[in-house]
Amino acid sequence: MRAAINRLKRAQGQLNAVVRMLEEGQDCKAIVTQLSAVSSAVDKAGFSIIATNLQQCLAHPERGGDIAELEKMFLSLA
Repeated sequence: MRAAINRLKRAQGQLNAVVRMLEEGQDCKAIVTQLSAVSSAVDKAGFSIIATNLQQCLAHPERGGDIAELEKMFLSLA
């Protein structure tokens, strides 16, 4: 989970930069590029979280993890 947290904190900083760029009236292409990076970072964090939970479900089936629910969450990110 630490990697996902770090990725989300980095995305938070990137998003703050996008807001600042908009406020300063910077070039649209640069803003869209940064916004794309934020989106990608958030998506990767989501996939990482789901993958970690899926591994836990497979490693410990006795805990009753819902693999179908994890699949649904994974597909919602795609």
